[in-house]
Amino acid sequence: MEYPFQIIEKKWQDFWEQKRLFYVDNEFSKEKPKFYLLSMFPYPSGVLHMGHMSNYSIADAVARFKMMKGFQVLQPMGYDSFGMPAENYAIKHNSHPKITTHENIDKMRKQFKSVGFGYDWDREIVTCDPEYYRWNQWFFLKMYEKGLVYRKSSYVNWCPECQTVLANEQAENGVCWRCDSQVEQKEIEQWFIKITDYAEELLDHSKLGGWPHRVITMQKNWIGRSSGTEMFFKLALNKTEMMEDDQITIPVFTTRPDTIFGCTYLVLAAEHPLVTKIIEESSDKTNLKKFTDKIINEDKLLRTAEDTEKVGMFTGKYAINPVNDQKIPIWIANYVVMDYGTGAVMCVPAHDQRDFEFAQKYDLPIKIVIQNPDKNLVLSEMEKAYLDDGILVDSKQFTGMKNREAIKEITNWMYSQGTGKKTVHYRLRDWGISRQRYWGTPIPMIYCEKCGIIPVPEKDLPVKLPDDIQIKRSTNNPLLSHSEFMNTTCPKCGGVARRESDTMDTFFDSSWYYARFCDPKNTQKPFDEAIADHWLPVDQYIGGIEHACMHLLYARFFHKFMRDIGLVTTDEPFKNLLTQGMVTKDGAKMSKSKDNTVDPQTYIDRYGSDTIRVFMLFASPPEKDVEWNDEGVKGAFRFLNRIWILISQKQDFILNLPKGYSADGDISAQAKKLRYSTHFTIQKVTEDIEGKMQFNTAIAAIMEHLNNITKFNLENNISEIDKAIYREAIDVLPKLISPFAPHLSEEIWYLLGNEPSILDSDWISYNPKYLIKDEITYVIQINGKLRSKIIVDVEMPSAEVQIKALADEKVQKYIKGKEIKKVIVVPKKLVSFVVK
Repeated sequence: MEYPFQIIEKKWQDFWEQKRLFYVDNEFSKEKPKFYLLSMFPYPSGVLHMGHMSNYSIADAVARFKMMKGFQVLQPMGYDSFGMPAENYAIKHNSHPKITTHENIDKMRKQFKSVGFGYDWDREIVTCDPEYYRWNQWFFLKMYEKGLVYRKSSYVNWCPECQTVLANEQAENGVCWRCDSQVEQKEIEQWFIKITDYAEELLDHSKLGGWPHRVITMQKNWIGRSSGTEMFFKLALNKTEMMEDDQITIPVFTTRPDTIFGCTYLVLAAEHPLVTKIIEESSDKTNLKKFTDKIINEDKLLRTAEDTEKVGMFTGKYAINPVNDQKIPIWIANYVVMDYGTGAVMCVPAHDQRDFEFAQKYDLPIKIVIQNPDKNLVLSEMEKAYLDDGILVDSKQFTGMKNREAIKEITNWMYSQGTGKKTVHYRLRDWGISRQRYWGTPIPMIYCEKCGIIPVPEKDLPVKLPDDIQIKRSTNNPLLSHSEFMNTTCPKCGGVARRESDTMDTFFDSSWYYARFCDPKNTQKPFDEAIADHWLPVDQYIGGIEHACMHLLYARFFHKFMRDIGLVTTDEPFKNLLTQGMVTKDGAKMSKSKDNTVDPQTYIDRYGSDTIRVFMLFASPPEKDVEWNDEGVKGAFRFLNRIWILISQKQDFILNLPKGYSADGDISAQAKKLRYSTHFTIQKVTEDIEGKMQFNTAIAAIMEHLNNITKFNLENNISEIDKAIYREAIDVLPKLISPFAPHLSEEIWYLLGNEPSILDSDWISYNPKYLIKDEITYVIQINGKLRSKIIVDVEMPSAEVQIKALADEKVQKYIKGKEIKKVIVVPKKLVSFVVK
């Protein structure tokens, strides 16, 4: 009969909870090394989806394995409960996000427990609770004290659907990462975190040997370090007159200072701060404003793509080239963005193809300053920019130098003249954390007309979100209409003041949650330093690749800041990282919008959570996508059911078999094969979990071992030692399946006469001497070509090997109707036939 998974799973979940097997106190064990295992915590959507099942099954398998390997395992769970998804969910259901979020958390917690994931529920974190987000505000104030927080007006990514700002990482390819709406550019004042101060450290991944190379590469590319020269152009009064020395300077970053003498025009990004002033003073203000607005709202990737048409508009202003005092026109063009360098580009059309095409289109000057040493360049004959190296010309005292050698010389000369300096620029931009939404951590700042911007004193934290507020989709932050929240007194002068209405980007919440899990009930500080020092860094972190340049980068920055203020002693938050694949159906990611989702509960009710775990872990390696397959789920159920039937129906027989045997006893050939299977499977499962996290191959090995057990012939009066080997093969099954099917594992462990829980027992070890096969493989050649292989007893005489080789089906196919002229048997290696 089918194994009664409903009864078994409930029974062992209750047992685990009663014995508090997954709860870890901070009385650190001297006998057990720590292992901190963490999965990225979920948004409280209300129910677990198959992506959750996949992710958390991976983690739970590792946790259970590590427990049996003698580690003190910390595996906590919490909820990333602030942000747009929760607020939009509440709006959709005509409710309040505090109500709907906690309702959803209650549902998810219940489902987590019903699946049997082994979490320390005493450490649960809910980021929308004031007990948690007060420390968000505390960290913000600490960053403010250290000069890492500032406020400025700038163009931001604005989602018109979600009505909020998006970080660059949340607006890739010009669409909102949440709702896929087209992102617009909007100029507003907001708060920034100077993550760029840590850019160089964030580029150092040397202590992250357990991270996927792909993630490291993505972070390096996102940070985008470039060494070069920053040059200081001056804004000219007009085409013929210079401005005074203390007037506007336009910094320009370039990696090619050797071409500076060929700069014939300057291009500003439409978002450049100087553009607003230029438009105000322009005689063609309307058209210039219309042009820049159009560019600003275009997708940045498309703007800078090679095949995108380069368009621009002359501003009517001029800049002074710092190396020769020549006045050059200032243009605004679509191919320059603020995300790289300074947002201002010196244009050298003779030696940059993009600039060359732009100059030809708008009839701008082209000046050769790097001459081809093999064939003299003639401007009138140039059909494209000259991009190779050469000799400098028309470059003052640097004329005649090789251009690459002149890069350093020109930079040093400009530095001595006060017109430039060697510098490093990053693609990474400071982290804009302001969000114009209600459901988030209030930013703890106060605006006073007399005192300016004043931080909320630490003693007044947390600044709590008001609950009595109407939530609806609108263009305004609903906090603005809540006078009780907005109106306050200045902590400095006691006068009338108002609160900041923006709330924090929810990535702020998740950037340090892993550390709070170490000491989640602390009311005096974010966490105790000594406790964090024990548990951190996280030994194994599991989550999606989509967070490579968002959450994972922010968390690394946060950890380094916490180190710098003395909260942690390590440099990195996560020692090892696994980025798991998605769950797909019909080749596409499961999504409600695609109408291809599968409800986990339906399948858990039909087959049990162990079945779903085994399917998820067996279907593919963890870093690859899992293709949902009903037949695969049924196959996983049949596998577990075979184990159940084997042990439950033969329980009395198995328990009466002898335990233990002498390695030197008289063992039959089939017993030797089964003993090999037992110890090979232990080795395979151990190494696949511990070293590779390749659960699919581990489960495949267990399936094969089960086949070997069922093939074993118990008749013909087998010896006592053969019986003991058969029992050993069965006795290892509960341990082998424990990481993957924990409920069934516990039940058959108990049925085999052991004390629960299996998690209190040690992991099994294999004996290397039993992995020496008594069989050997012979390669069979026919006329020098490999045609087949046979497996025979290692001591089989050559004559018998030849007979067995001749009987092989593949050999028969190739020698049929032919005469065997010669046979060569190389002992323990080869059988060679010569036929005609």
